Amino acid sequence: MSYCVSPYRYQRRRTREIWLGDPKKGGVIIGGDHPVVVQSMITADTMDTEACVRETLALVEAGCQVVRITAPTVRAAANLRNIVAELRARGCLVPIVADIHFKPEAALEAVQWVEAVRVNPGNYADSKKFVVKEYTDEQYAAELARLEEKFTPLVLACKRLGRALRIGTNHGSLSDRILNRYGDTPLGMVESALEFARICRKHDFHNFKFSMKASNPKVAIQCYRLLVERLAAEGDDWNYPLHLGVTEAGDGEDGRIKSAIGIGSLLCDGLGDTIRVSLTEDSVHEIPVCRAILECIPALTRADLQVPTDEVPFAPFEYQRRPTVEVELAPGLRCGGEQTIRVVVPRAAWQVLASRIPARADVRPEGAYEDLRIAEVDPREDFDLPTDALLVTVRDLPDLPALAAFRLLAWRLRRAGRRNPILLKDTLQPPQPLLDSQTALLRSAIVLGALLADGIGDAILVRNESDPMSALRLAYNILQAAGCRTFKTEYVACPSCGRTLFNLQTVTARIKARTSHLKGVKIAVMGCIVNGPGEMADADFGYVGGAPGKVNLYVGKKPVKFNIPEEEAVDRLVDLIREHGKWTDPEPLPDSDASGTSSVSCSVSSTA
Repeated sequence: MSYCVSPYRYQRRRTREIWLGDPKKGGVIIGGDHPVVVQSMITADTMDTEACVRETLALVEAGCQVVRITAPTVRAAANLRNIVAELRARGCLVPIVADIHFKPEAALEAVQWVEAVRVNPGNYADSKKFVVKEYTDEQYAAELARLEEKFTPLVLACKRLGRALRIGTNHGSLSDRILNRYGDTPLGMVESALEFARICRKHDFHNFKFSMKASNPKVAIQCYRLLVERLAAEGDDWNYPLHLGVTEAGDGEDGRIKSAIGIGSLLCDGLGDTIRVSLTEDSVHEIPVCRAILECIPALTRADLQVPTDEVPFAPFEYQRRPTVEVELAPGLRCGGEQTIRVVVPRAAWQVLASRIPARADVRPEGAYEDLRIAEVDPREDFDLPTDALLVTVRDLPDLPALAAFRLLAWRLRRAGRRNPILLKDTLQPPQPLLDSQTALLRSAIVLGALLADGIGDAILVRNESDPMSALRLAYNILQAAGCRTFKTEYVACPSCGRTLFNLQTVTARIKARTSHLKGVKIAVMGCIVNGPGEMADADFGYVGGAPGKVNLYVGKKPVKFNIPEEEAVDRLVDLIREHGKWTDPEPLPDSDASGTSSVSCSVSSTA
């Protein structure tokens, strides 16, 4: 079995239908042949009925089809009754999902008033203590029995009331039991979700979907693929829908690129029935991005593509960079092998940028495409190369989607035993008319990000974006979002919700103002720790809401300073970075035209 029919030809995964509310009364059907559903989450305090109603109505006006509201306590869950009643009184029939962490009793209250409940398997029945323990089979079975005892009442309530469930695993909040047996791995995430699904099925309850969220797009892609593989192995009737998302994606261009990589690549593989783009911005801004990602997919895929194989040419469930030999890209600059992934531009862009960017800047072109020694091939046909020490790419073929083309190229080279480095293009047909900037960004991120997550590619060329400087910056941002090259500070920042203990947008902006010059440092900004410290991915430092007006600081996943007053917390974060030898003073920005590039950390040359 595999996670999709073909990595080259588009075919949407056929799932069973589930429903959120009565479709005849404004409810939504998910899965089957129904279009992918767009959802989001409000940020208001759940006890503030009017604010929750106002934010929900704004989301629906923006095109949101399902709205999630956090229910951190039984009291908050009970107030969902008032929120839903007021929404219905105002003619808003959008399905409401209660977001539950830690408190089964809150779920049992919320399920009475909303169309669906989201539970996190990592913290619904397990209190996380980070205990290292070897479980015997008997002890593990006893833990599963305890899990079933806590979860079954919610399953039965959903079945009785006609509600839906989302079994939403998060990379950062796996239970100690799962971590000790499976590690912090995609397999652990999948097994955690399947434990809950088996309890649902035991009671003949099937109105549920899965999610496998992570803040690292590569991890998210691997988890969803593995889940689909496992569901198919369980049997044809395990074809439950999927909700896609990259959690804590951040804001601005970076948040959109991360989301496009994780969500878009899976959609291109035919996976996904609902989506959410999690931005550290007002939630209404998420909806246009969701819509734009969905609109990209038909242009990037084809169902009728004629290919000689459906074999997957990469490791789909773990990241393995395709092995290649090194070649000289330019004098003194090599590509392939263990070298970092290089950024190539068209010759016309090179001529524009060469005089504008310092020679040792981080964000700079590293080769002009037309001047490279490169073989251009059609991967649908057999071809011969004189040596492995030759860069290879797909020639411009307007009828061939770039994502499928480069996967097929990787398959051809592997079958021939070739280790040639590959130059990736985001499109094989430079767009005419020109694309708007958001569409260009999303299309390039989906194609290049998906291939980089597959481990394919040694250099990249962005052509969807017509402005040379914007295209150059986009190329580097895609490489950083895909975890392939670091040239600036990286931020893992969650979207706001009713649990958030400070203003995420304001605080994130304040932290960026102080730290954005720290190339290679990763900082997590989390409104609370509900999804677990693992959601901070491999961040070097974390700024996490601990209580109202109080902040906890982390080094990696370990909390080291507690209950710092919020007005002091950014200074203390800077002090912590200094203590660990990661601080450098910012350099003055140059006055030249390259200052636009300096804003994304143009200071010293990067070859790693």
